[in-house]
Amino acid sequence: MDKITFTKFIIKPKLFWFIFGILGFLVLIGFASSHHMENEGHYVTGMTNQIVWGLPHIFAVLLIVISSGVLNIASLSSVFNKELYKPLAPLSSLLAIAFLIAGLAILVLDLGRPNRLIVAMTVYNFKSIFAWNIFLYTGFAVVLAGYIWTMLDHEVKKYSKPVGIFAFTWRIILTTGTGSIFGFLVAREAYATAILAPLFIVMSLLYGVVVYYLLLVIINKLHKTIIEPEVIENLKKLTIMFLFANLYFLFLYHLTNMYISKHLEFEIFILFNGGIYTAVFWLGQVLVGIILPLIFLLTNKICSYFSLLISSVFVLFGSFMSMFVIIIAGQAYPLTIFPDHTIVESSFYDNVIHSYVPSIYELGLGIGGIALALIIVLIGLANLKFLPKIIQSKNNNKSLEISSVD
Repeated sequence: MDKITFTKFIIKPKLFWFIFGILGFLVLIGFASSHHMENEGHYVTGMTNQIVWGLPHIFAVLLIVISSGVLNIASLSSVFNKELYKPLAPLSSLLAIAFLIAGLAILVLDLGRPNRLIVAMTVYNFKSIFAWNIFLYTGFAVVLAGYIWTMLDHEVKKYSKPVGIFAFTWRIILTTGTGSIFGFLVAREAYATAILAPLFIVMSLLYGVVVYYLLLVIINKLHKTIIEPEVIENLKKLTIMFLFANLYFLFLYHLTNMYISKHLEFEIFILFNGGIYTAVFWLGQVLVGIILPLIFLLTNKICSYFSLLISSVFVLFGSFMSMFVIIIAGQAYPLTIFPDHTIVESSFYDNVIHSYVPSIYELGLGIGGIALALIIVLIGLANLKFLPKIIQSKNNNKSLEISSVD
């Protein structure tokens, strides 16, 4: 039996407080941006009556999707009995709850009247997917906290597998719910399709793996955890598989839209003549976010460590572009309020492609949310034993025994 020894984040105090200070400053910028938008009104943002979801929503949805996907590493261990991923599981759960809290924080602070959230949490319209997502998001936080407890406390370690299975099931439902927010919006030609739910699931799997690997590399540089090549190779294979899955479902989404006459004009817009939105789709989401990573990962001339590192950066950039296309471009295409009628004059910008330029306050709130996630991770690593000394089992046929050290 191989033994995994877990420990706290070992880092020089000066470096710890330096990182903490930078992240804390960025969090304060996020709160200050939110406070300014609440006091002055959303007219100081780039959001309008046509594009009501802006840059903060891109950050928020992306963080929630990553939260769901990054838990996949822990699920491979507890749900699918992959011994190789056992050393990676506790950190995976910590990242999941950190990104979830950060994503929800951005949404709450962007409301303009965050205190009114109590209404949404006490008065439910069960026909609304938003009401269901309140249950899913808050419930996921509770489930993740319990999952972390079962992995860190030896007295309840025997419950780790059933709690892990429950967490895995919950996150699939949660990501389905997030995709369904858009899929159920029948008024928007960019949405109104059930394929968005599985598309969000495969996006979460891809984004979760690459974010996990990027943070693992950073932690490795500071903490000197040993990452064996076998782990990198397996993460590389997962990334390739999820990239192809994303490409497939993205193709299926647009093919389905082209088949539906109601959505055909939107497809022409986003694929061919949408200007900046078309450029972001082809260059940002498809080329940088999927094609280039596949080329790097399938080329044997570059070692797995660097090919996965470069590909992860590309995918992370592409993830932001994909959310921009889904959220912003989906709203930029005008609503068809009066189908089969000619609009002579209107103050609602009918048949007008809407532009969107985010304000510095929206960017500040989004960056503050990312900093909040990282500061939660930093505090968790420094106070609890999430990190293994060696991330590998010497023999995959042997079981792993987990212990911790001070």
